[in-house]
Amino acid sequence: MILHPGIIALVIGSIILLVMLLFSAFLGLLIIVRWDMESSSAYQLSLERKTYLISSVMSFVLSFEVLSIFLFIYTVDDLHRQFVGAMCATGSLNANPVGWYLLYLKIFLFFLSALWIGINHVDQRTEGFPLVRLKYTLLIIMAPLVAAEVYLMLRYFLNLNPDIITSCCGALFSGEGQGLASSLSSLPARPMEYALFLTAGLYILICIVSLRVRKSLFRYLVGLMSTVFFIVSIMAVVSFISLYFYELPTHHCPFDILQGFYHYVGYPLYGSLFGASVLGMLVGVLEILGHRFRDNTEIEHYQRTWTFFSLILTGIFLLITIYPMVFSSFTLEGY
Repeated sequence: MILHPGIIALVIGSIILLVMLLFSAFLGLLIIVRWDMESSSAYQLSLERKTYLISSVMSFVLSFEVLSIFLFIYTVDDLHRQFVGAMCATGSLNANPVGWYLLYLKIFLFFLSALWIGINHVDQRTEGFPLVRLKYTLLIIMAPLVAAEVYLMLRYFLNLNPDIITSCCGALFSGEGQGLASSLSSLPARPMEYALFLTAGLYILICIVSLRVRKSLFRYLVGLMSTVFFIVSIMAVVSFISLYFYELPTHHCPFDILQGFYHYVGYPLYGSLFGASVLGMLVGVLEILGHRFRDNTEIEHYQRTWTFFSLILTGIFLLITIYPMVFSSFTLEGY
């Protein structure tokens, strides 16, 4: 295994997360079976103390999972110097294809962990802990996923061989290739521009209406459109957004914008997109769970706050996207 600070942090952090998650999942089984808020028994009081402690600890532990995706991307991007033929994170991931599966799993766990943190935040501040069984059911579901993440991470990092020759992003993200990356690169730029800004505009409009009109429909739509906005945005990054930063009509790599040559613009770009999307999803998820609360006004404050910050992050993402389109001499006319 290549000894890199990022690799050591990721492996140790993921193992600690898995151990804590397994313990929490075991406690979760007891809570699902024995939890009874109407009871005043000593056992129930013991469960309440344990669940508050474990929930607080898991919020911090899962915060590592949320942030680790950016540490993982930074690490694999920094590792590309170790491989002949690699120019960015794409080359490092191609050096051991297991890395791609690990990346997809970490994206999924990012959203699942962030949603759990949001649900736990509301549950701990609501009388009666209405979401406690749901929280621990999610932890039980997450345990095998995190175990798979640790397994894939060890397989990926332990089998990286600096002596192999890997392929660069130009070979993967090209219209002539095969697979998902090639398909995204082949998407026509101009229609994707319309799709992105129409989707973003619709999402912003729904968020604004949701803040002004207290209707469940609009909060459901916030959750739905945040998911659509995320998918369309990722497609747009590969299709045309990255091209404006590179000022090359054939370079579609979504990882090069994370490098210093492009002022690390990829981190605020992806950070604002991921943040805006997960906050919007939380609004919709909380609306779905609204029937569990004695008074829906208890959750309205959180929904309004998350919607507001989702709007801000969406605006940041759009500003970063639009800046090179407006101030660069590069254009995609005819593409």
